[in-house]
Amino acid sequence: MKYKNIYVAATGQHVGKTTTTLGLVSAFMRMGLEVGYCKPVGQKFLDIKNLRVDKDTLLFADLIHFDLDPKLHSPVILGQGATSIFLDNPKKFKLNERILHAAHELERNNQLVIFEGTGHPGVGTVADVSNADVAKLVNAAVIMIVEGGIGSTIDKLNMCLSLFRERDVQLLGVIINKVWPDKIDKIKHYVGKKLKQMNLPLLGTIPYDRSLAYPLMLSINEAINGEVVYNSDKLDNQVEDILAGSLIDLKELKSSNNLLLVVSSQTLDKAIKKIEFFSKMLSLEVTPLSGIVITGDSDIAGSCKKYVAKHNIPLIRTRLDTYGSVLKISRIEVKINLQTPYKIKRAIELIEENVDLNQILRSVEQ
Repeated sequence: MKYKNIYVAATGQHVGKTTTTLGLVSAFMRMGLEVGYCKPVGQKFLDIKNLRVDKDTLLFADLIHFDLDPKLHSPVILGQGATSIFLDNPKKFKLNERILHAAHELERNNQLVIFEGTGHPGVGTVADVSNADVAKLVNAAVIMIVEGGIGSTIDKLNMCLSLFRERDVQLLGVIINKVWPDKIDKIKHYVGKKLKQMNLPLLGTIPYDRSLAYPLMLSINEAINGEVVYNSDKLDNQVEDILAGSLIDLKELKSSNNLLLVVSSQTLDKAIKKIEFFSKMLSLEVTPLSGIVITGDSDIAGSCKKYVAKHNIPLIRTRLDTYGSVLKISRIEVKINLQTPYKIKRAIELIEENVDLNQILRSVEQ
């Protein structure tokens, strides 16, 4: 049985395109379908063995177990400076031909091909490869991902759908992502009510899962432009919350795990002694810290070095001050990648538990 292609779009960045696409691909594969994947237009890329590919394709290559071929899985990269080069000589690049070639080859070998969009629907317009342009080109029906809310969600949705309507692209329906669990029923009711008026199916409502937003120490190090002083092999530690060195208290240590201590080098020793004292009071067998970020140029006390070595904690030094470090860390946008297999597993579970997969297949069946 053959199905129509699916294009996963979203109202903006960091709304959940990759996690949703990942969940859909995996879920349909578990249902026994042969599923192909393509990121037709990418912006952030990696160079691997002299091949330039969008970074998201690596995740799917590992999941689906295909040999990564940029011509098929990442045919167009609009990196920095690419748009001006394209505008100077648009006929030279033949972007549409690249995308069509990828689509035709993937369609030939799969029952269903899922295309992952880029940014908001208008991204790529400068090179005539907006999300709407590409969905029309590859004859794909669109699933739109929106963030949980009511008024602003509906407003953004209507604006973003206009590009697809303009190109007469089939709309399969909407998935509402990152909905606070206590608001699911309310959002389902009101957004669902409006979607009925718009003749759009509500395909699923996915609860916000805080664990998917936890960054790794590696991401934190990159965000603060840090220098790893100790235990660089532990940068895959995840961080659930930030602990300021001047605000350490018994209650916080009792209720939290995987804390990131952000502290000046001058007060690091005092902070560590306080954590050790409270840990003994709470009979904690392991440290509550998953990492330490220190600011300032003072030397690290021997007692701190022993604590870091004993618990194998990654310690990072940054030139930012404590406030600047916390600000940068709080602004990290967390993406699922190969270093977070537990997030991949959870993302797949959320799709299978909260999205009507059979309705999607019925809608795209040819």
